[in-house]
Amino acid sequence: MEVFFSRYRNVTVLLLVLFAQLLLLAWQVRGKQEVRLIRVWAVTAITPIAQVIETVRSQSAGFVQDYLMLMHAKDENRQLREEIGKLKLENQFLRSELQMADRVRALAAFQARTPSKTLAARIIATGTGANSKLAYIDRGATSGVMRGMAVITPDGIVGRVLAVFPFSSQVLLITDPTFAAGVISQKGRIQGTLKGQGHATCIVDYIPNEEKVEVGEWFYTSGTDRVFPKGLPAGVVKAVRPGRTFQEILVSPSGFQNGLEEVLVVLEGVHQQIPDATQQPQSGMYILPPPPAETHPSPAVSTEVPRLATDADRLKERYRAIGEAQGHRFGSGPPPDFLRNPAAAPPRPQTSPAPEPGSAGKPLSPQPTPNP
Repeated sequence: MEVFFSRYRNVTVLLLVLFAQLLLLAWQVRGKQEVRLIRVWAVTAITPIAQVIETVRSQSAGFVQDYLMLMHAKDENRQLREEIGKLKLENQFLRSELQMADRVRALAAFQARTPSKTLAARIIATGTGANSKLAYIDRGATSGVMRGMAVITPDGIVGRVLAVFPFSSQVLLITDPTFAAGVISQKGRIQGTLKGQGHATCIVDYIPNEEKVEVGEWFYTSGTDRVFPKGLPAGVVKAVRPGRTFQEILVSPSGFQNGLEEVLVVLEGVHQQIPDATQQPQSGMYILPPPPAETHPSPAVSTEVPRLATDADRLKERYRAIGEAQGHRFGSGPPPDFLRNPAAAPPRPQTSPAPEPGSAGKPLSPQPTPNP
């Protein structure tokens, strides 16, 4: 470097002097906008560099800001998911509570309506086993429950108490294969025995083939088993098939249609009348009342009797006008004089001249015409 400056010293000094003079001229010269030329050069030279630096800075700041915002959004999303999960659980809990309140209200209404004395209970456990249809309720001997009592719901029968403990009881459901109860059909009053099959459908046995049982017909408890009071719904017929001696009638139990969570234990049963075949229990269908009849204004009926336009009516009116003009009242006194009012008098009928005395019964001879 020192060799370069020592060798090109004069040229370097000359260039420096020229550059200094150029700077001085740029400092002294002003443009059209009264801006020094050196300032214009400096701004022109620095502007691209400043733009590049600003672009790099903005991109870096935007990237960092977006990254920080994404990190914050990730935390917010996690919190929102946690809150949504909590709200779903609360919503499910509130729905369960609302459904339970509806079931409890239905049980209370059924207890107030039925003549039997019942005790509300809740299912707390179910039996184990492939074909076992047992359930446990939270009412026992301390609540007055005894072995053999009926367990029902407002929709139908559920089972009977199989074993009693101090604070709980074991219930044998009607779907158990060892269960049986006396039932009677609604239409024909045909008695049979309801038996469980280990699944959701029961069978009604001991009904002869010649008896008529229809699909959709209801079966009610008959009271002959001395467990269930008479008149409680048992189920609706789903299929009827003839057998060797007795029909094979499949029945869908009505007491299980809304699930088993709250039940009623019949402490003192009272027999009831079986409803008529026209009354369908638990129809669950709302029908609107018929619309009101539309009333249209009837046209005014004229009470005035239309006047006839016959010759007899016109003649009667003329007679009446003549009588009123003469002050005559028809039906009393002498008749009016129709000749006094020729214009109003009715025309006289044309009659032949009266025959002369003594000529009655003689034919009239033609008169000779004079010859001209």
